[in-house]
Amino acid sequence: MAYFRLSSHSGASPSSAPMLCRHPSRLLVVSAVAVAALLSACGQKNGDAQAQDHGAGGPPQAMPVAVRQVALQTVPITLEAVGQAEGSKEVEVRARVGGLIERQLYQEGERIKAGAPLYRIERAPFEIALQQARANLAQQQAQLEQARREAQRLKPLAEQQAISQREYDDAASGLRLAEAALAAAQAQVREAELNLSYTSVTAPISGISGRSQRSQGALVTPGADSLLTTVIQTDPLWVRFSFSESELSQLRGGRNAQVRLLDANGKPLATQGRLNFAGSSVDPRVGTVQLRAEFPNPDLTILPGQFVRAQVVAGEVQAFVVPKAAVMQTDQGSMVWTVRDGKATPTPVQVGTWNGGDWVVRSGLNAGDQVIVDNLMKLRPGAPVQPAAPQGAVPAAAGASAAAPASAGSAAPAASAQ
Repeated sequence: MAYFRLSSHSGASPSSAPMLCRHPSRLLVVSAVAVAALLSACGQKNGDAQAQDHGAGGPPQAMPVAVRQVALQTVPITLEAVGQAEGSKEVEVRARVGGLIERQLYQEGERIKAGAPLYRIERAPFEIALQQARANLAQQQAQLEQARREAQRLKPLAEQQAISQREYDDAASGLRLAEAALAAAQAQVREAELNLSYTSVTAPISGISGRSQRSQGALVTPGADSLLTTVIQTDPLWVRFSFSESELSQLRGGRNAQVRLLDANGKPLATQGRLNFAGSSVDPRVGTVQLRAEFPNPDLTILPGQFVRAQVVAGEVQAFVVPKAAVMQTDQGSMVWTVRDGKATPTPVQVGTWNGGDWVVRSGLNAGDQVIVDNLMKLRPGAPVQPAAPQGAVPAAAGASAAAPASAGSAAPAASAQ
């Protein structure tokens, strides 16, 4: 604090000293202003010194990053597409004769075997028709026997010319007509028996039964409106999908190619399948080729109509593999950050398909490149970086540098104490 001392001079007015003594507040104001000016000058001097120190400092500190050193390795070439599951057999169960549905003999949605009864249609009309056909058959058999006896009796008479040839010819023609009538009656009996058997509607294949389209007591007629239910064979299961022309050209395995199904999270849905159909033409509307794969599905893991991801292994290739998080998308395409001369360098790459949790890089990298896998959002081109040591390893140089600051830290308090 500055102190001001009042002194009297010979030329001063005798009333000056008493004036200052009468107003002590003015003296305090002058003192405060002087102190503020002194502090402001000191702060400006310290700020200038700090600015000079900062300007004279070294380069920015390198950012520690985790890296993966890439090397060529054999990776599978996988082609992936969205597919839809369907039953290997899907059959519509229809009524083949008309009548009232007396009973429904199955539970909707349950597994059924081929030949299992599903519906029973009213039998009485068809039993009556069968009896009529059998009666007609008996009548025709009797007429045939009569015609045969007549022909046999007239034949020797015609040979002896005891009767006219015309009479014998009429008897022979009557025999052939009776034989034809008997064959027609036999066909009618077979038809009546078949219609009667159709009153019991059975499952044509083994599979999962669908919802019943007709309830008990409903009247059904054969034709377009005769659908009763559906049966879908789900083991094995088929999955339909499509590939583009360029993707199909990579598929060298043909029907022996390995196929697997994945859910939305990339987890396998079923055991490995196989291709059982490949289209022979390209759809001109979308430029794709239809394919179909077959999978075992004993536990009904996949339902018909379900959308899945079909992944086909088309072969193997030598390529680099980097984590998915290391690949970034830009306006110019895909890129990764690599360490070149201790600095972060953006490197354009061409990626292929996924290999588990990694990207397959087709071009843009060389063996031994260090790809940065973390702190990607903080990186700038040319920024100094320090690749992190492998987890669990402590280099000797790092241990020495860590010991030096500790000794310096212990000496600093001693200097401060002095």
